[in-house]
Amino acid sequence: MIGINVYLALIAIATLLSMYRVFRGPTTVDRLVAVDIMTTITTGLMVLFALYYKRMIFLDVALVYAILAFGGVIAFARYLEGGL
Repeated sequence: MIGINVYLALIAIATLLSMYRVFRGPTTVDRLVAVDIMTTITTGLMVLFALYYKRMIFLDVALVYAILAFGGVIAFARYLEGGL
């Protein structure tokens, strides 16, 4: 499927740009946002795998991963803010 190859190329580019921001981000908040973007990219990758392999269990895993990633980012942001 040519569509999957295009999606994977776009995901690879987005991951590289996010990794650049993680390593070169001037502040900790920039790095946190980049990590959040990479978790979102990973969730999208799991959804693509679910569509490609026609296994709907990957959608459940992606949903749980997204919820846990959101909670982790919120907890770390509260820690940086000094409210935790």
